[in-house]
Amino acid sequence: MIVRINLLPHRELKRQRQKQAFFLMTGLSVVAGATLVLLVWSVLEGYIDNQQGRNKLVADENRRLDAQIKEIATLRQEIEALRARQKAVEDLQADRNEPVYLLDELTRQTPEGIYLRSIKQEDRKVTIAGWAASNERVSEFLRNLTNNGRYVVRPELIEIKLAGQSPDGIQRRLFDFSMNFYMKPSSELGASSAAAGAPGAPPKKG
Repeated sequence: MIVRINLLPHRELKRQRQKQAFFLMTGLSVVAGATLVLLVWSVLEGYIDNQQGRNKLVADENRRLDAQIKEIATLRQEIEALRARQKAVEDLQADRNEPVYLLDELTRQTPEGIYLRSIKQEDRKVTIAGWAASNERVSEFLRNLTNNGRYVVRPELIEIKLAGQSPDGIQRRLFDFSMNFYMKPSSELGASSAAAGAPGAPPKKG
């Protein structure tokens, strides 16, 4: 006697269970994948937010530093302006005394036999003209200004020639001469006068 067993329902149930297991595993994989993606996205978002916070902090610090730099630049400009004003005041103070320095220098350094008739100043350059008893007197005048001058530099003879006309009251042959030199800068004038004592009003030369 042959026993026959129908296995079709059993196989069908097995296939259904396998399908259900497959769908379940697929669903779990999808959920796990989505969870992993969400987790990674959250971590990356945290990194991005953290970096953005740092960037904002750096940008804020840069703006603050820029403001401080502008303030420092403004202060430097104000300091430079104050220094320029101070120097201008000092130069004006020295320039006010410059004619006194100049006349004092000429009084000290002009030897006998030299008669000055004109003094002309343009900026720091001074041109003088006059009469001299001899060429040697003019040379002595130049040496005095070169070696002993406290307020002048670079004296230079421009011209010397026999005078066509002598000043009134002098009955002798004279030489007509002209020379120029430069006054020292105002700051040096003040320093020189402070070291040597303020010059007084020079007497007139005859």
